[in-house]
Amino acid sequence: MAPILLVVHPERPAAWELASAARKWWENQGREVIEVRRAEPGVALAGSSGLEFAVSLGGDGTMLRTVELVLAAGVPVLGVNLGRMGYLTAVEPSGLEGAFEKMLAGDYLVEERMALEVELTGSAPGRFTALNDAIVERTGPGHTIHVAVEIAGRPFLTYIADGILVSTPTGSTAHNLSARGPVVSPRLQAMVLTPVAPHMLFDRSLVLEPSEEVRLTVVDDRAAAAVIDGARVIQLALGDSVVCRPAPEPARLISFGVRDFHSALRHRFGLTDL
Repeated sequence: MAPILLVVHPERPAAWELASAARKWWENQGREVIEVRRAEPGVALAGSSGLEFAVSLGGDGTMLRTVELVLAAGVPVLGVNLGRMGYLTAVEPSGLEGAFEKMLAGDYLVEERMALEVELTGSAPGRFTALNDAIVERTGPGHTIHVAVEIAGRPFLTYIADGILVSTPTGSTAHNLSARGPVVSPRLQAMVLTPVAPHMLFDRSLVLEPSEEVRLTVVDDRAAAAVIDGARVIQLALGDSVVCRPAPEPARLISFGVRDFHSALRHRFGLTDL
């Protein structure tokens, strides 16, 4: 039988305790358990194609790292919420054993979410995946950066801003939301381009179809960096580009019944009708 992967927040004792209970539960079912406590950003897990499930024990950040570890192999991921927001997670710690029982019985759904493939060209070439977003942002105080944006291979606009963000629908409730970008249903296939604190008249977000590849190019020599899913920070130089397109494989998230995104949104922000 295929092993189960546990990805544990490295600095939360509550996550360690829950991981111990999870390991014991699966081993009592005769299953091998692999445990990872420090998932390095940008690194896929060797041998992940042989896994049956991955379980994230932490917050949304741990969930992002877990998805990245197994994305290319198409392994379904269960998120257990030990954080504050928990947009990506499916169960609370009190429901862990019940969730495992349903997974073992095949009584679960797998929701596919679009991810980004982020390619860096120039002084620091590389290719990464992101479930939430990628941003080109300033790293020095007291100045903006100039970023030329191409959409579907055609020049669009040069932004003067603190940063330019490209998010998935899943990531629309992360950095994009704090930059006053739109909230997008996570089931859509789209990319959201949002300027961060732009110093120009046009300050609106653009919602793009997946085929409209986005290229962000640094066109001044002020300090800037690419930040991918809030974890990987790559310094950029004049002329460097960050290209965003849909990843070849979607993220696969385990749920138990259809996720009620709008109820979760109301709950997380304490929204009520007056």
